[in-house]
Amino acid sequence: MSTDTQTGQSPAITADEQVARIFAWRRGFNAMHLIDLGVRLGLFKFLADEPDATVAELAARLGFHEPYVRIWCMTAYGFGLLEADAEERLRLAPHIEAILAQPAHPRYLGGYVRLGTQFATDDYRRAPDAFRTGATTPFQGRSDEFAETIAQAIAGVNVMVARKILRGLGGIADRLDAGGSVLELGCGTGLLQLQLAKAFPKARCTGVDIDPIGLAAAREAVRRAGLEDRVRILEGDVAVVVPEGSFDVVVMVEVLHEIAPQIRPSVVKACARALRRGGWIVIVDETYPATLPEARQEEFRFTLQTGLEELMWGNIVPTQAEQESLLRAAGFDGPIERSLFGEGFTLLVSKYAG
Repeated sequence: MSTDTQTGQSPAITADEQVARIFAWRRGFNAMHLIDLGVRLGLFKFLADEPDATVAELAARLGFHEPYVRIWCMTAYGFGLLEADAEERLRLAPHIEAILAQPAHPRYLGGYVRLGTQFATDDYRRAPDAFRTGATTPFQGRSDEFAETIAQAIAGVNVMVARKILRGLGGIADRLDAGGSVLELGCGTGLLQLQLAKAFPKARCTGVDIDPIGLAAAREAVRRAGLEDRVRILEGDVAVVVPEGSFDVVVMVEVLHEIAPQIRPSVVKACARALRRGGWIVIVDETYPATLPEARQEEFRFTLQTGLEELMWGNIVPTQAEQESLLRAAGFDGPIERSLFGEGFTLLVSKYAG
């Protein structure tokens, strides 16, 4: 639905059109749960490994109730997730294997879907009471399963940051290729640490976080990858556990909006303190609309969903003015490079003069 950017008003819309929009959103709800079932039950994986299977073969091989599998397949075909030949032998639609059957692929979205179908759904059930009390259930300490799902949901972004974004920032890439040091604030389960270490084999990588559940998984991931000589995982306040002037690059990926607004200034200042003179801060996050008319602009669609889904985590997504104010107050006086990528991620890059 288009909006007049001058007045913020939508063009005239009929009652039937409004009803159609709600029915479309309801179909989207079912599509997410259908995808989640396909991922959790291994239906997408089976068809990726053994295409051209019939419903009966699919049900028999996986040990499922055939009438249920038939309805799932019919619906998935209707949504365009499956294709079939004249004999109704099923295969995945183009690109669905990478997106829903290959967890290691940068485009994989199974974790993102599950974050909605399982954890967001649980939060929405608690929301009526929370709206009365303002209660939150923070990201930290929820569960191992939650931490792993978050990690999987942003795994593709982590791959892009390490292999494409940082690699495309000439000065930063040169420094890390020469053996520079990179600090990741909010490293969670350590997946970006592994990607950074692989993308920049000479770089020294450090991740810091306050969530012991994610950190335990991060340390184990580093150990399994055999990267303990180049990757350190630290627990605690970045201002306390990270020495001053010890890093060339500080990276935050989908972390800034998870930091409570009242402590964001001190955290961003601590990041600046951790940098050597001439070092860079690289932030991948989201930008919230500052006005109602902006809320109807396409570039904010993804961020609006994040603001709602993460409301009960206590997360508040900053506006552009808030982001830039944080950087300026921390001592980043030079240009702040800003760009958008993907479904609505914001990339911020600035150099610290010291």
